[in-house]
Amino acid sequence: MQGGRTRVFALLGDPVAHSLSPAIQNAAFRVLGLDAVYVPLRCVPAHVPVLMAALAEAGGGGNVTVPHKHLAATALTRPSERVRALGTCNTFWWDGSALTGESTDVEGVQAALRRLEVDLETWLVIGTGGSARAVAEAARLAGARLAVSSRDPGRAAAFLAWAGGLGIEIAGADDATLVINATPLGMKEGDPVPSRAETTPRAVAALDLVYQRGETPWVRLQREAGRRAADGREVLLAQGAAALSRWFPKQTPPLDVMRAALHAALD
Repeated sequence: MQGGRTRVFALLGDPVAHSLSPAIQNAAFRVLGLDAVYVPLRCVPAHVPVLMAALAEAGGGGNVTVPHKHLAATALTRPSERVRALGTCNTFWWDGSALTGESTDVEGVQAALRRLEVDLETWLVIGTGGSARAVAEAARLAGARLAVSSRDPGRAAAFLAWAGGLGIEIAGADDATLVINATPLGMKEGDPVPSRAETTPRAVAALDLVYQRGETPWVRLQREAGRRAADGREVLLAQGAAALSRWFPKQTPPLDVMRAALHAALD
């Protein structure tokens, strides 16, 4: 039962109706006995900083999804070192006297790749937005080379220049052994697939940051090409657990409960 002391957490973005973050976070709150609730809030850019501040100052916080991750980073008064480097934020909360934020998407990518059991040296990221920047940071931490695919050559060039500034070695797309979709393609019925298997002939594994019931068409195509492939459900789970540990530092995220809630909605 929610009341005057209930801490409110929200997912800020557009769209948000598809997201399973409320399902996994509310399941975690219940099993931990927390007086908290997590809700999706579709919002326009102008409202993002106001909502972040209001939720956090009231004792809550939340997550930020497309297309507001870059904007969220600028709204923080105490960004983490990672947020400063990436220029994106997907998790926020109030830390004593300041609106604080982190990019827990990086932990999500790392966890999904561990579960996929891949340790590959050349990654191709499809997309150049906030999620792609989290992939780049995961690549840097793994010591991997990085290529990018984008429909906009200018954005691709700018992304590679930024990644190179982080010390990431730049590679060609043809050399990629791991392909990661960091675009929203696949969220909506009828979306084109982000790439065809024949465009990355050396790839042996693929990770889609998008998730949907029964997996995404792109994941199925990658698996049909003989590659180990997974959709974004483990990314969502791991980044959500990392977010919860920021909001409630004394709690251990109940991963089994969160995973069960996620699979109940997707399987």
